[in-house]
Amino acid sequence: MRTPVQLAGGFACIPKLLSPTFAILVTVIKKAIIFHGTDGRPDVCWYPWLQRQLEARGIPTEVPYYPDINKTPITDFLPRVLANHQFDDQTVLIGHSGGAALLLSILEHIEATVPQTILVAGYMTQPNHEAEPVLQDSYDWAKIRKHASDIYFINSINDPYGCNDRQGRAMFDKLGGTLIIKDEGHFGSADQDYSSFPLLERLII
Repeated sequence: MRTPVQLAGGFACIPKLLSPTFAILVTVIKKAIIFHGTDGRPDVCWYPWLQRQLEARGIPTEVPYYPDINKTPITDFLPRVLANHQFDDQTVLIGHSGGAALLLSILEHIEATVPQTILVAGYMTQPNHEAEPVLQDSYDWAKIRKHASDIYFINSINDPYGCNDRQGRAMFDKLGGTLIIKDEGHFGSADQDYSSFPLLERLII
């Protein structure tokens, strides 16, 4: 038997409990934000596909355009990002490559605890010989853990930019969560067509 529970914006059905001493926590997702990677745009890779999939599920999805991501130092770039978006306990965060690295700084500096964060081809240290202005010199991992209720890392063993399984494991060791290792390159780049991402869509609560 299912009992309707009133939520903001509608109703959800959850299983009725046998005992009144228990409670069920229902996560209400009001929006998602997808942060593209270095030299990326909202209309490339799997970003528009995932936006359509989530909005079909009733989740408004922002895919902001930040042409200077990983070009402007994070100390100057992050305040603008924090001012441009609302981060709360009903927001799912998704980041790809440089956008995933950005999520580490966002999580450290927000006040809310977001219900889910997914870092695709993310990294916490310089992955190759290129400069990485999106990275902080150090991170407060305890604060990041506090603000990330459920966190996933998706990395490849054959990422051509070095955002590989070792980077995923390093973040997992710091933050826990779930580490998914694939052999699918960078999950989209100028040299890799990756127009859909069913695994990622299935992970989103």
